[in-house]
Amino acid sequence: MITAEQHEQLRGWFSGRIPDGLYERPVEVVVDREEITVIGRVPEPKLADDASPAERAAALDGRIQEFRERTRDERIAVAREAEHRYGRKVSWGAECGGRRAVFTQVAAPVMTRLKQPERQVLDTLVAGGVARSRSDALAWCVRLVQSHTDDWLGELRDSLERVREVRAQGPDRASGPAEEENA
Repeated sequence: MITAEQHEQLRGWFSGRIPDGLYERPVEVVVDREEITVIGRVPEPKLADDASPAERAAALDGRIQEFRERTRDERIAVAREAEHRYGRKVSWGAECGGRRAVFTQVAAPVMTRLKQPERQVLDTLVAGGVARSRSDALAWCVRLVQSHTDDWLGELRDSLERVREVRAQGPDRASGPAEEENA
């Protein structure tokens, strides 16, 4: 996880580096150890006032696809710079009229050890046809938890940031009194 300041610097770099006009509104930047995801708003297509929900949905999907194809070369150039600079893969997305699409994303393997009752949960999801494998079942569980705990995870992230701030002020910082006593 990165600090709030590092996240602001990352978001600032993308805001400054992404060509003007690529997105309608400033970008959202989400980052973890493996990947940086950049999402911005693209203009909605013009539709007739009496457009049906199906027509509207298709038009929004079409606009996002058009954006993806039209901006591919520009996005690749920015991604290459960012990947070199930050050591993470870059994924892109677009939001249009309340619809959001994220283009190619990293699917990073995660090793875990589970006890029998936990494995049985995964095996039940596989047997029930919810997932194709234990790996898919575990990803399904993570998505389920994620969809129900955004507030809790947000509070946890805020707490972790506060812990980092307190540690930075502690006695182990670079110019602490202990170093002066040993000099």
